[in-house]
Formats: sequence, C-alpha cells, structure tokens
Amino acid sequence: MAKFAANLSMMFTEVDFPDRFARAANAGFKAVEFLFPYDYAPEDVANWLRDNGLAMALFNMPPGDWAAGERGMAAIPGREDEFAAGVETAIHYARSTGVPHLHAMAGLTSGEDAPDSYMTTYKANLAAAADRLAPEGRDVLIEPINTRDMPRYFLNHTDAAIDIIESLGKPNLKLQFDIYHRQIMDGDVVKALERSMPHIGHIQIAGTPGRHEPSEGELNYPYIFDQLDALGYQGWIGCEYIPRGKTEDGLGWLPG
Repeated sequence: MAKFAANLSMMFTEVDFPDRFARAANAGFKAVEFLFPYDYAPEDVANWLRDNGLAMALFNMPPGDWAAGERGMAAIPGREDEFAAGVETAIHYARSTGVPHLHAMAGLTSGEDAPDSYMTTYKANLAAAADRLAPEGRDVLIEPINTRDMPRYFLNHTDAAIDIIESLGKPNLKLQFDIYHRQIMDGDVVKALERSMPHIGHIQIAGTPGRHEPSEGELNYPYIFDQLDALGYQGWIGCEYIPRGKTEDGLGWLPG
C-alpha cells in the first residue's frame, strides 16, 4: 500500500512553516519532506516532527545561494570544500530529525554542454558523500530534474542517473525518482520504474504538466500506485506539488 509524505515546501503554505507540520498530520499524513531545514534549529524541526507524530522522509543538502539562483553544487568544479561542509551540516540535521535520505543537488552548468570536469566533480563528491553517510546509516540521493523548470541543471535523465550510481558502486547512493520530472523529459513512467526499482530510494509525484494535484493532468496515478505495490516499493511517496487552492481542498486524490 502506497504511503505518502507531504512536501511542506509546497503544501500547506497558507500557514508559516512551523505550523505546516500540524496541518499535515491533521490531514492524515504520517511523514513529511521539504527542500531545506536550515533556516531553523535542528532541535526545533525535531520537536515539530515529534509533537505531530511525523516521520521525516527527505530533505536536500545545502544548495549554495538558493535566493541568488543556485541549485546545488555537487557537480560544480571548485566548490568541493563547500559541498563537503554542506554534507556535515546535513548530517547535523539528519541526526536530529532521523531522516534516512539526503538529496545532493547537482547544480547548474555554465552552458548547454557541460565540460567533462562537471561529471568528474559530481562523481567524486557523490562517492565522498556516500562514504561519509554510510556509517550514519543514511543514503545520498540524486534526482534528474527537467530542463523546462530548471534549465541548465546538470542531471536530467533517469538512465544517466543510474549510470552514475552503477559506476560508483556505493550501496547507499540511490535514485530519487520524481515522476513529474520523468514524464516531462522521457515519459514511459511505469517501464522506467520497473527498470529503476533496484536503485530507487525515494519517489515523488505531481500532476503533469502543471505540477498541481496528481488527480489532474496526463498521468494515471491510481494505476501507477498499483504498479508500485506490485513492484514491492516500500518507501514514502513525496507529494511535491503546488496545490491549486487551499491544500486540504485538493486532497481528494489520496487513497483511502
């Protein structure tokens, strides 16, 4: 049976971030995810989770200057020390919140064709992060992101992500399979899930193409959820979508 984590960076934004935990719990969610916790003390985030009986499914490692348009640095040559420091920051928050998965955002390239140095840097940083997190019992995730929403993002395709994972051979380096991004870039979602399942650490959903509730758009999510059950997926499914109105009013799609 599919189990869902509310993405608090996109859902329940009618209230301030600390209040979204209670709203998610009251709506029936048992877990949450979000982009970043770093504006808040780790013990505060841990308290919001505990007070509302919520598990922490996923958040991202520090991405650089998000407000200035940066979208990670794992693949950016020359920022290896900053990336390594971000891993340590993420571990500090992971220990407090119990999160099992940390997403290492790759970053934006300087042009359409990224030099080989980007891939070399990316692999070295991911291998180092995986080794650092292994004793912590946590996974490093990489996520292909579509070029329409995030032009110049370094990693765009599922097959490329799997190639990286397989080439590095780190058991705790896994795929963050965002169905919305996959549908925009390559389609063939269910077959891709079948092929990718041995490498998947986390799944995210949204309606395509608008990134609203999964009940609208071109994807048949009830069918996809059934296929995930058949494939034996046991992890959380992150609801990383933008509600069209009040979040609670759009939750009719949730399986009962």
